[in-house]
Order: sequence, then C-alpha cells, then structure tokens
Amino acid sequence: MIRQANRDDSDYIAAIYNHYIQKTVITFEEEAVSTGEMAERIKKVASSGLPWLVAEVDGEVIGYAYASEWSGRCAYRYSVEVTVYLSNASVSKGWGTKLYAALFAQLRDRSIHTVIGAIALPNPASIALHEKLGMKKVAHFEEVGFKFDKWIDVGYWQGRLNT
Repeated sequence: MIRQANRDDSDYIAAIYNHYIQKTVITFEEEAVSTGEMAERIKKVASSGLPWLVAEVDGEVIGYAYASEWSGRCAYRYSVEVTVYLSNASVSKGWGTKLYAALFAQLRDRSIHTVIGAIALPNPASIALHEKLGMKKVAHFEEVGFKFDKWIDVGYWQGRLNT
C-alpha cells in the first residue's frame, strides 16, 4: 500500500534514511537523524502543500518518496526536487518505481511541471530508476561532496510531468 506519510511513520523513515547516512554516499548528511527531526521534515513538506508518501507492507514502512521546493523563488513554484529511499530488504523489488509513479501522479494533480532528482555518482540503480520514469540527465557536477574521505560527483536528472 502507498499512502501519505504521517508522524507515526517517522521512526521507520528515520531508520531507512539513517542506513544511507551511515553506510553510503547516497546522501551527503553525515549525522543520523532522530525520529523527531524526521517528523519535523515530514511536517515541513506537508505544510508546503507537497506530498510525502510511504510504501507499507504488513504494517511496516519499507520506503518513502517526497517532493520539496526546488527553490524559494516564486517563478520556480512549478518545479520540485524529488527523493526516494527504500529499506535494504525492499531494494530492486519495484517499490521505487511504484513510489515515484504515485508521487508523480500527485504532483501532476498539483500542476507541478518539472521534477528534478539529484544523484550522488556513481549510482547505476538510481540512474536506471529515474530514466525509467522518463527523466534525463541534465547536469554533472564533479567533486562537490566529500564524505568517507573521498570526493563525490553529483548528477541531476530532470523530467516534465505536464507535457
């Protein structure tokens, strides 16, 4: 089941995200996020009128996807940054595609025109997911992140929802 996230999901979401913080360069955060901090992030996204979705299996959240403002400038109001994360046990089972498809449908209903995804490189699985959903690589920044004693490139993928 895919549904809107709520405060009660914060512990699951934090656990999923903290794995990526502590073990990967997929996110550039370096300190684990508390359940309370994650609840505030969910609240902030909701208060901006954007969706934060979770995938739930047998009562457990196994992944999430959300949209956030691309920029605070008014003219960017039809563009958002999109993000998806899955629990280790749920990777490569189609949940990323399902979450993004549901997220993109809700964004279309909100008249969002452009979605943008940032990907720490290399990350073939994330690139494949974004491109499967029609997004194209539009930028590549070299050595803009530094984590685990190494420099990391970031690519940006863009898709149009209302064409």
